[in-house]
Amino acid sequence: MTKPPLTLYLAAPRGFCAGVDRAIKIVEMAIEKWGAPVYVRHEIVHNKFVVDDLREKGAIFVEELEDCPDDRPVIFSAHGVPKSVPAAAEARQMVFVDATCPLVSKVHIEAERHHANGLQMVMIGHAGHPETIGTMGQLPEGEVLLVETEADVAGLAPRDPERLAFITQTTLSVDDTAGIVAALQARFPSIVGPHKEDICYATTNRQAAVKAIAPKADAILVVGAPNSSNSRRLVEVGAKAGCSYSQLVQRAENIDWRALEGIGSVGVTAGASAPEILVEEVIDAFRARYNVTVEQVETAVENVEFKVPRVLRQPA
Repeated sequence: MTKPPLTLYLAAPRGFCAGVDRAIKIVEMAIEKWGAPVYVRHEIVHNKFVVDDLREKGAIFVEELEDCPDDRPVIFSAHGVPKSVPAAAEARQMVFVDATCPLVSKVHIEAERHHANGLQMVMIGHAGHPETIGTMGQLPEGEVLLVETEADVAGLAPRDPERLAFITQTTLSVDDTAGIVAALQARFPSIVGPHKEDICYATTNRQAAVKAIAPKADAILVVGAPNSSNSRRLVEVGAKAGCSYSQLVQRAENIDWRALEGIGSVGVTAGASAPEILVEEVIDAFRARYNVTVEQVETAVENVEFKVPRVLRQPA
């Protein structure tokens, strides 16, 4: 039986960003340096495949620092942690390595600088997301007000409307965030913004590639985890940019083939914490069912690399 033809638009850039790459490397190097087990507080990055792979190598994932013994190294996830966490690790004289993405750390430093200048912070982010919890936890209680939507801006009750600054989670939708920033600036004309946008280069680039693909694809599949903020934003961006079927899939086995019946083209991308091997798995699944032509849609070239902490570059 001849397979129906299908054009597969492959987004570039897609998948791992420099912060995720670095975080995974930190866990692997820690296991190499100190032996197994090495404890990791929270998922190092939001991807089950990555977490399971590291678990097999000797990482033990826990929710809180209390779940770690004093005598084994602990790693903090790429999303960042509140200040209280490293302070508690120091108090217990634990060996710890912070795998916070440097672009998240940049937001932490920004928040501290504004706080030192007497400004109250407004954070644009998702309540309960580890990155939001970590960033808000850099400052004392009440110093960071959280907004998730434009509507939330109207309900803000700052200490002094003239003394405000805003920061954002690094994995948000670029367009949605622009709307919230505009609402903040309209209500608080003197609010101070970041020198350079907080939404990271990888999030911005992956969203731009999806926007380029969406108008010409019958469907878009985003390879990523349901708890990955940047992956979920890619799904939303695809839908808003004109693709009526934009879906998140963890792996090829999650593809709903019945929903894709009769299509001629599919856009495929991956969130910043999804490994390329899962993208290849999806492409292979399409090749098994269709006569596939792959077209790469490249909107940016990334060559960012972050160094691992010095403690891991030194011999044990």
